Amino acid sequence: MIHPLTYIHPEAKIAPNVTIDPFTTIHKNVEIGEGTWIASNVTIMEGARIGKNCKIFPSAVISGIPQDLKYRGEDTLTIIGDNCTIRECVTINRGTIDRKKTEIGHNCLIMAYSHIAHDCAVGNHCIFANNTTLAGHITIGDNVVLGGLTAVQQFVRIGSHSFVTGGSLVRKDVPPYIKAAREPISYAGVNSVGLKRRGYDTQKINHILDIYRILFVRGYNVSKALDIIEAEIPVSDERDEIVNFIRETGRGIMRGYTRRNNEDLS
Repeated sequence: MIHPLTYIHPEAKIAPNVTIDPFTTIHKNVEIGEGTWIASNVTIMEGARIGKNCKIFPSAVISGIPQDLKYRGEDTLTIIGDNCTIRECVTINRGTIDRKKTEIGHNCLIMAYSHIAHDCAVGNHCIFANNTTLAGHITIGDNVVLGGLTAVQQFVRIGSHSFVTGGSLVRKDVPPYIKAAREPISYAGVNSVGLKRRGYDTQKINHILDIYRILFVRGYNVSKALDIIEAEIPVSDERDEIVNFIRETGRGIMRGYTRRNNEDLS
């Protein structure tokens, strides 16, 4: 059902069974998949591609022009996968000539007042709590959780299955499978709770723990730690993912573990 007080550009492509509430504006060159609900006072601008069965709450702005002075009006996209929930006042900007798109995967929850800037790539099953802010050109893997008020600097990468605690300032790459906390952002252990919820058994979690003890706890520099990991840790998909992520870092990875007074190292 499309409310008569909604404006939809004649060139927009709206699938069957889409519900659009009053006072929403949908510009040209927009595609919306079937079963999606769009609340009142939403603005969906040029270049938006929204998947099936999404929910977009009031005052969200999707596919706005990038807040990048280098943007020159080139045709770019904002792509949102299926089954995503975009809460109140979220802003998602479309891409620039760099990546030509901002993309969010399937089954993501983006909570109120969050901002995702141009050329970001977000994986599947991600949760961004309230007021999360991503600058441009950020890459985030699958099953990542960002706590409220987290701010991520441009060009940073966050690996799959990671958890970043609320209020964090993320200036360095965050490798996969870990918890990141403190200021400056630092290793705070393996995200064992999240991994168990996703079916990882104790043996595999301990395997990941062994890798990160070498990398972040024992005090080696990064290149030495990687050599030891490849020599001593059995080959696995998780090991190769972690090693490749760190070798490919552009900004460098976050700090290792620093023990505090009266803190138990386990």
